[in-house]
Amino acid sequence: MDSTTYLFDLLKTILPAIIVAGAIYLLFRQYLEKDQQRRLIELRLDTTKTTLPLRLQAYERMTLFLERIAPNNILVRLGSGGQTAADYHRLLIQEIRAEYEHNLAQQLYITPEAWDQIKQAKENVLTMINRAFHGLANPQQLRGTELAKRILEGLMTDAADPTAQALAVVKQEAARLF
Repeated sequence: MDSTTYLFDLLKTILPAIIVAGAIYLLFRQYLEKDQQRRLIELRLDTTKTTLPLRLQAYERMTLFLERIAPNNILVRLGSGGQTAADYHRLLIQEIRAEYEHNLAQQLYITPEAWDQIKQAKENVLTMINRAFHGLANPQQLRGTELAKRILEGLMTDAADPTAQALAVVKQEAARLF
């Protein structure tokens, strides 16, 4: 009987201690999880504060790129006066490629889908320029204005501006940042 009473008294002492220790463990674990979640949220907020301006700048630069390579804009910006069609063709191609290479790093801040659209727009513009150039009868003897005229005619006959779809995608993605 003595051992049963001793065991019962020991159990009365140990059982509440185990319950209290278990409750403390659960509370501490819950506190640590909440603290970790809070830190993750703070880290994301800090990251967003840093990357949001960079992403916006990337979307701005890609919008500018698409506007600069749009056939009607690039033809005005790079006047064809005094050049042969071949020289003007070379200048247009070089300018588009230089603009693209200047903005290559922006792909880090925009989605792969938008970047694919931008690359496709660039290729569409290059194809349009090349098609117009190769459609000329004698490009070495014709003036650059004849090539510009042929490019604009191609732009008018095509159903869509070669940069319009990419520009729409870039604008949609930039709008989603807000």
